[in-house]
Amino acid sequence: MSWHAHVLTLFPGMFPGPLGLSLAGRALGEGRWALDALDIRGFATDRHRTVDDTPFGGGAGMVMRPDVVDAACAAAIGAGPPARPLIVLTPRGRRLDQALVRSLAAGPGVVLLCGRYEGIDQRVIEARSMLEISVGDYVLSGGEPAAIVLLDACVRLLPGVMGAGEASAAEESHGSAGLLEYPHYTRPGEWQGRAVPPVLLSGHHAEVARWRRAESETITRERRPDLWANHVAAQGPAMDGQPAAA
Repeated sequence: MSWHAHVLTLFPGMFPGPLGLSLAGRALGEGRWALDALDIRGFATDRHRTVDDTPFGGGAGMVMRPDVVDAACAAAIGAGPPARPLIVLTPRGRRLDQALVRSLAAGPGVVLLCGRYEGIDQRVIEARSMLEISVGDYVLSGGEPAAIVLLDACVRLLPGVMGAGEASAAEESHGSAGLLEYPHYTRPGEWQGRAVPPVLLSGHHAEVARWRRAESETITRERRPDLWANHVAAQGPAMDGQPAAA
């Protein structure tokens, strides 16, 4: 059975969107994963298809109703593989990182709830034990762009999706080494007075590997001290906190 994603949204026309193109789109066409977008309005019970109401306690905006959202969740959960996590995309959630992406990609799929307005009634989030996930410290108009980010990150890790590129996944930023990726170069060898680093033209694979490792360490240390600290801690006492010699 392929990896199966259900997206609960007020705007099902946003899917597959960019997920229908490139690697994700090809994998979708090949049946390596499946995507269903369910319109939350289809689970409203009144003739106006109302999905929201004013917040208790006052305040600006509207809140998505728990009864409507719960009915949509039940339909999605029952229409796909069991044991898929039910995820709500929210700025207050756990930040999405590569470790979480790998964990989700290794499972049977996901059910993603995309909020709108001021948010979703807390009671349905608690009743359904939803996993709250954020794609970054900023606010979007709704959960749909965040859902696309999460799905793209997961789908590219599914077996057969990246093809020959799967072997290099560990060297990417946030890969198994926990470092940011080294710089890349291609033809022409000189461009606007800028030359390719000589080591990459040497044909010496061990030297190239050492250079790339040193570049990754330097970039990570300078740009993401948090990731560098985690990397140093993972290496143990042998790591002195300095990048490797190029």
